Amino acid sequence: MRVRSPHSVGYKLGSDALVFGGQTLTCTDIAVAARLADVGDRSLVKHLNKDLAKRALATVRERISEAVDRMKTDAMPVPLLAVGGGAMLIPKTMPGINEVVHFEHEAVANAVGAAIAQTSGETDRIYRDVSREEAIESAKSAAIAQAIKSGASADMIKVIEVEGLPLSYLPGKALRARVPVVGEAVAR
Repeated sequence: MRVRSPHSVGYKLGSDALVFGGQTLTCTDIAVAARLADVGDRSLVKHLNKDLAKRALATVRERISEAVDRMKTDAMPVPLLAVGGGAMLIPKTMPGINEVVHFEHEAVANAVGAAIAQTSGETDRIYRDVSREEAIESAKSAAIAQAIKSGASADMIKVIEVEGLPLSYLPGKALRARVPVVGEAVAR
């Protein structure tokens, strides 16, 4: 058995985790051993020491609590929305969190979010010896082309912002143009 904590096996979970016949101890294995999740083959983690699972869960929960604390804008307790594959590891109460909200199908929330997310493109470059209008049009075209290449529908792209900043510290006529765009993804 390999322990690679705190690194994720990511997309290899289905082949690397113990509960799926792999050789790497994962948080999913700990969750199954602790009866927090029912995936894979529970018999493949029955050998795990209960104290190991308890310590691993305590460490995970401590790290989640620390991460939430670092993101907070003040010391007041905040709610925590538990989503994603690791949501099963989050207990109903945690220090610094006034409410932990679990959802039906919370494990696939990341995949759903990715599936409905917009596709984007952005240009941020310096143009020299062209008019401001030419630089911005070139930046828009490049950002739109990048969004299309990433899967956006050409007729559904919106320009989010146009920024054209003259750069007096560079020789000649220089302008930094930044243009982010977003668009609806096209099924391919």
